[in-house]
Amino acid sequence: MPRVTRQHTVAHHLVQGGLTDLKLTEAAQKKDRPGLYRVDGFSVRSYRAPDGTLLTVAGAYGPDWVMTMAKIRNRLQQPSIRYTVIDDDPELADHELLVRWATGEELQARKPAAAARQAPLVAQLRRQQSEQNAEGAGQSALF
Repeated sequence: MPRVTRQHTVAHHLVQGGLTDLKLTEAAQKKDRPGLYRVDGFSVRSYRAPDGTLLTVAGAYGPDWVMTMAKIRNRLQQPSIRYTVIDDDPELADHELLVRWATGEELQARKPAAAARQAPLVAQLRRQQSEQNAEGAGQSALF
């Protein structure tokens, strides 16, 4: 059974990631269309899973709500934050994501993908470091 996911904690992580909390009521989140808002942002509400666990739904709003959804997903699935974001629940609207705590297996599965994304940057940094070391060794012989 998943752990309880509190909406204020999810909102805090998203605000810390630079997203704007629109603080919409639950009725407005269920009724309104995401593109009606002039400012890109999010709003959260509680959701009771079929097994009784209290989870959080994060909705994206604004003219570019699709990009806001991607930012929500990226922010909440960071290794330091440890959430899993689900978008295929039949009770969710197109602009909503279900947020729950990630399991250990899910976190372990994300590590190779993160390493693959970082591999080009790591290779470039190592190459620059070896070039600096080679330049430093050549210059010290001159003095």
